[in-house]
Amino acid sequence: MKLAFVFPGQGSQAVGMLDTLKDRPEVAALIDEADAALGEPLSALIAGGPAESLALTVNTQPAMLLAGLACYRAWRAAGGPDADAVAGHSLGEYTALTAAGAFEPGAALRLVRLRARAMQEAVPVGSGSMAAILGLDDDQVRAACRQATESFAGAAPSTPGVPDVVEPANFNAPSQVVIAGSKAAVDKACEVAKAMGAKRAMPLAVSAPFHSSLLKSAGERLAVALRDTAPASPRVPLVNNVDVAVRSAPVEIVDALVRQSYRPVRWTEVVRALEAMGCTRMIEFGPGKVLAGLAKRIAPGLQVSAVHDAASLESTLKEIA
Repeated sequence: MKLAFVFPGQGSQAVGMLDTLKDRPEVAALIDEADAALGEPLSALIAGGPAESLALTVNTQPAMLLAGLACYRAWRAAGGPDADAVAGHSLGEYTALTAAGAFEPGAALRLVRLRARAMQEAVPVGSGSMAAILGLDDDQVRAACRQATESFAGAAPSTPGVPDVVEPANFNAPSQVVIAGSKAAVDKACEVAKAMGAKRAMPLAVSAPFHSSLLKSAGERLAVALRDTAPASPRVPLVNNVDVAVRSAPVEIVDALVRQSYRPVRWTEVVRALEAMGCTRMIEFGPGKVLAGLAKRIAPGLQVSAVHDAASLESTLKEIA
């Protein structure tokens, strides 16, 4: 049996998400390290909310990294085997790299807080948008985005300084693609997608057009911090989001993470790559079961589990015993 460990991005966070694990020594130590690294009590926000504050991107990204890493640390402390390969969805790639030893937890937390700020500040609040397109294949979604973008050619931008473009942002599963861009362009792409036969085209409650070319400036800011942090080579292979490739040299890891901020997350291909590497079981570490659910659609032959609290930790340990 070869194990793939995967880590979710933002969206699955919840107040109290570490309640059943926080008193374990390995998790308590990690929580203390996180609070010290950020210079504020992130643990108090996770434990007590309010949910609106936890949902702010600058808080969600470090909170999700901490939660995913806490679940992984609890797994290892309980005798769970280590991964043969890892991956993470968007922000989760930082968690995966940290679990694999490429970053120290404190450095990773500071990085993702900077990443969150850079992504949020890349475009004015309210000018960007994202939407989930269900029921079209990848090429159809690309075509809908091209048609929508071309419809704005020659016109003044809806928001000064923000081009009216829309692009695929997350290839999450077959017939499930998230698009991102200016609000006007995303709205237009949703209209086009519905006309093409999409089952649903739903705007998402997000604060920026993540993983679109509008965030190129965020990547440039992130590049400086990543080079200063200087990751190590991960001890197990990591399949990255942007190239669906295993890159172990620190300079290649930095390059992939920079481009990841403004390029699509190719999650469907990532899961298939892990399966092609011989992984037969996938375990998701972190709040929720989003990636586990996607994996069942992408690669039905994979055995899938999710470790998100004490009960799921124990049940998953029994499954693989």
